[in-house]
Amino acid sequence: MSGLFSEDAWLMVWAHKDTFILGFMNTLETSMAAILLSLVIGIVIGLMSMSDRSLLRSINRVYVEFIQNTPLLLQICVLYYALAFSGHKLGILLTGILALGVYHGAYMAEVFRAGIGAIPKGQFEAAESQGFSYVGKMYYVILPQSIKIILPPLVNQIVNLIKNTAVLYIIGGSDLISLTYNFVTGATTGGAYAPAYLVCGALFFLICFPLSMLAGLWEANLKKQDGREAGAEKKVAAT
Repeated sequence: MSGLFSEDAWLMVWAHKDTFILGFMNTLETSMAAILLSLVIGIVIGLMSMSDRSLLRSINRVYVEFIQNTPLLLQICVLYYALAFSGHKLGILLTGILALGVYHGAYMAEVFRAGIGAIPKGQFEAAESQGFSYVGKMYYVILPQSIKIILPPLVNQIVNLIKNTAVLYIIGGSDLISLTYNFVTGATTGGAYAPAYLVCGALFFLICFPLSMLAGLWEANLKKQDGREAGAEKKVAAT
């Protein structure tokens, strides 16, 4: 029954479509919460790297280097199993959100750092000359200009985060991958391997592909807007 063209296998998957829908929704829920957490961490830690205070820059480097150089799977195991044995067990969903958010927050911090670092120093000096505070300078002047630089790698990290929800399988999660595996190995549903994993892949694609397309359109619109503004400035200068 495991063949891709097995009618019985496809009928089995269709009969248990609620399992795949549940996995899809759980993956979406976990991903959205983890994305928000990673963005907050990324912005805060990324801004630390541009601070004049050496302590904040040190916190940035320690966090980024430690998180990026240890496996996500290990971090999940520490959060779930190590804390459980110490009497502070976290739920699977919360573990997934925290682990994915903290892990990808380190990568997003580097994305923000690189984007901010690409802005000419004259923009920083101009903002300071206008009396902006550090937060105001970043919010009103620097970050809006860095969006075009930040956007492509930021979307890549978001897509990677969604795909990395698959590692929740190791702690018995109810994400899409975990429920698909449970389906193909179940006593009454086992055997429909090819159709089940194909549907699983299609559902991941359904989440990730639109994100990539929307980001590409947004980036193109920002570049067109910059082109129009540059053209307008040239006309004003010519007159």
